[in-house]
Amino acid sequence: MSPASPTALILSHVAFEDLGTLEAPLRDRGFNLEFVSASTAHFPLPQAETCDLLVALGGPIGVYDQQEYPFINDEIECIRQRLAARRPILGICLGAQMLAAALGARVFPGQNGKEIGWKPIQAAPASTQAPWLAPLLSPGLSVFHWHGDTFDLPPGAIPLASTGQYANQAFSVGDFALGLQFHPEVTAPELETWYVGHACELSQAGITVESLRTAALEHAPALESAAHQFCNLWLDHIL
Repeated sequence: MSPASPTALILSHVAFEDLGTLEAPLRDRGFNLEFVSASTAHFPLPQAETCDLLVALGGPIGVYDQQEYPFINDEIECIRQRLAARRPILGICLGAQMLAAALGARVFPGQNGKEIGWKPIQAAPASTQAPWLAPLLSPGLSVFHWHGDTFDLPPGAIPLASTGQYANQAFSVGDFALGLQFHPEVTAPELETWYVGHACELSQAGITVESLRTAALEHAPALESAAHQFCNLWLDHIL
């Protein structure tokens, strides 16, 4: 009998913020992917305990918006139980903030304005560097940012990357949990849906779609390659 294929549960918050370029490495490894919209999910999710990987994606709401969006509490509890079991989990942007909240850290509106657009991340001190993150720290590489909230470094977490605007851009917990405040998964074509979905936010921030589109055409191809490398190296590390 052949071994069962690994499974990944993907928690999404808006349809267009999806796995992006991280989907191909997972499928290449034979993962069966289950996509669940967190806002309409019926928590608790039994598959969140049994899957080989849990991924919590980004979205335009805040971790502190539980009164308006009660599912946030349920999702954080789902993540908390996953962490307690020391099972592999990846959080991206809002997902990273939920990961931080599940670990007991404060999540709050950033005091340095919205971080939207393309810029490099800087590695943490050498003592905490992770080899599997190296592709995303390559000289000359810019990653994509889209957030206004930030968080304190969770207790017991290892800081991995920062920007001048916000210090906590990546952190790990043990050899099973990773939070990324930035977006490694985007491509230039897929970002067109973001520009539409977040049109009001861009207008309020005084950021033009043209400027983001031009930067994406310049930086996205290199990020796509780096994201594939990062994903494969990280999966090798945790699985």
